[in-house]
Amino acid sequence: MQIRVGFEMIYECPQSTPMIFTLHVHSSRVSDLIGRDDLKFDPPVPPVSRKAYRDGFGNWCTRIVAPAGRTTVSADAMVNDSGRADLISPEARQVAVQDLPEETLVYLLGSRYCETDRLAD
Repeated sequence: MQIRVGFEMIYECPQSTPMIFTLHVHSSRVSDLIGRDDLKFDPPVPPVSRKAYRDGFGNWCTRIVAPAGRTTVSADAMVNDSGRADLISPEARQVAVQDLPEETLVYLLGSRYCETDRLAD
């Protein structure tokens, strides 16, 4: 099956603002893309002003400096997918927070993109 993925986000910046976007299809699924999943900016950000890199989780990241005022970021793409459910690991189990291995704790930290104090509401 084909799945359409996309978004449009609008930012109001009082001044030029450095931004990092991790909004591309994950690198593990790039071969499933039909076409490209390029980010589109309005007002346009020239490709020479964008910097791309892959983070430690395999995400493609795009860095820009958004101009003062309104900036719209969007993308639209199609992805091939089998439609099969994710594999289930029968050996997976629930673990109490205090028993989690240290290397997993980073995934429990708050994020500036999510108001964690409101999650309990």
